Amino acid sequence: MLIASQQLKSVSALFTKAALKPISVLAVILVLGFCTPSCGQTGKKPASKPIAKEKNMNLPSVNAPEINTEFGWLNTDRKYSIKDLRGKLVILDFWTFGCINCRHIIPDLNRLEAEFPDQLVVIGVHSAKFDSEKKTENINKAIQKFGIKHPVVNDAGFKIWDAYGVRAWPTVVLISPDGKVIGQHAGEGVYKVVKPALDSLVTKYADVLKKEPIPGFNHAEAAATQTEAGHADATALKFPSKMIADKEGNIWFSDSGHNRILKISSEGKLLETIGSGTEGKTDGSFASASFDEPHGLALVGNKLYIADTRNHLIRSADLQARTVSTTAGSGKMGYYYDENMRNVPVDPNSPWDLLPDGNNLYIANAGNHQVLRMDLSTEKVYRFAGSGREALTDGDIEESAFNQPSGLSLAGRTLYVADPEASAIRAIDLDKQTVSTIAGSGLFDFGDKDGPVKTALLQHCVGLEAHNNLIYIADTYNGKIKILDPVKKTISTFIPGLSEPDDLLFTGSSLWVSDTNNNRLLKGSPDGKNMKEVKITK
Repeated sequence: MLIASQQLKSVSALFTKAALKPISVLAVILVLGFCTPSCGQTGKKPASKPIAKEKNMNLPSVNAPEINTEFGWLNTDRKYSIKDLRGKLVILDFWTFGCINCRHIIPDLNRLEAEFPDQLVVIGVHSAKFDSEKKTENINKAIQKFGIKHPVVNDAGFKIWDAYGVRAWPTVVLISPDGKVIGQHAGEGVYKVVKPALDSLVTKYADVLKKEPIPGFNHAEAAATQTEAGHADATALKFPSKMIADKEGNIWFSDSGHNRILKISSEGKLLETIGSGTEGKTDGSFASASFDEPHGLALVGNKLYIADTRNHLIRSADLQARTVSTTAGSGKMGYYYDENMRNVPVDPNSPWDLLPDGNNLYIANAGNHQVLRMDLSTEKVYRFAGSGREALTDGDIEESAFNQPSGLSLAGRTLYVADPEASAIRAIDLDKQTVSTIAGSGLFDFGDKDGPVKTALLQHCVGLEAHNNLIYIADTYNGKIKILDPVKKTISTFIPGLSEPDDLLFTGSSLWVSDTNNNRLLKGSPDGKNMKEVKITK
């Protein structure tokens, strides 16, 4: 859970002391680790407070503030007022699309929508952290990536956020059928907190709940139109992300929006497809196996390891047998804080990138702000670096802290990490077992500024590649590839004009870039010139 900085936005208090009692019916702050630029995270997950049973509930007396903004609505052809939602229980989901915890609660919201199709409506309130996240076209892309079916209002100016007294991403607010605020929950664990409250409220408001759907909230239709990417053109790409090259110079990459992995020649000929394209976690043949937004890849001998991000798994593809199996993870999000658990196997949590090094496979474990290590001889996964707190903390690998690590690159005995929520580049000294920050200064220090490393700014950088003594950065939310020169201690723009690039790769005499939100791969010379789209052909 990410606490908003006062430097980012001054949050006004909506509720008076008299109004706090009814709001506390649902106000359960489940802290999976929260941060500000100064205090970092708690590092512990406190026990949830129980929600009051329905018979003990005090009816709320606070009118829900309005939910329209000057920035408009997305995922719908209309706008809504609180009055339009009368007769329904309403969940407002305050989110920002770069926040991994916001992504984690989407399955909970989908489940609640499915279980209360006639009584509940969900509205996303997108209150952006990063400048790039304020743009309607970028929010639309995120809605597509995440498979969000409900309407979303763009709260770029924090108008709704302020009105509801929200302080953290993600936060959900529950509103009664007569337009009153019932309560608020910040953090993950939404289903187990909200479901019992909804069960009680459906009974309490049975006489006023309307079964007729509100226009734009047809859950059955949304379920029926759930994307099945396997029916897409075999050569079309959707949000391509991480890339690697094999010894023959072929490119393997995650076609993440189509839930599959592709292998192409250096000229773009399609050589292999792993995954049916449907969303799932089925093992089996290359044709029948399924994934849920795969990202990082690593080749070790005849085995291709795959970071199956939304499934919280590490999968492996046997390139000889042409089968996929689950290698590590239970499918549940692993959360580990501070405790000395270096020798205890753990579950991945939104693994985003992979990098092999001898008998180790390093994992950028975005969901728990850590770098994990897989022992390739046993295929067991262990904590390696990061306390699990979300913060920009250097020092010993166990005491250090990261911010949604999402990209890895190795140069000698230094493991470089793209640390996007802090818009930072980190370095792990594998011999000294220490972490240092070579660019970036805090969770809310971001922008688009070249120059000396101390004053330069990045914006949610997701990928990087160490090459020829330089570090090339996928400066994702700035839509650029930048170069960090560790000797000169400068950052400069290398390739502009991209749309949320996720990764880059030098191979042979070529440079490859995944221009993710433009749904394409680019290829050009190592100097960044003559970058052209690679057309995938059969």
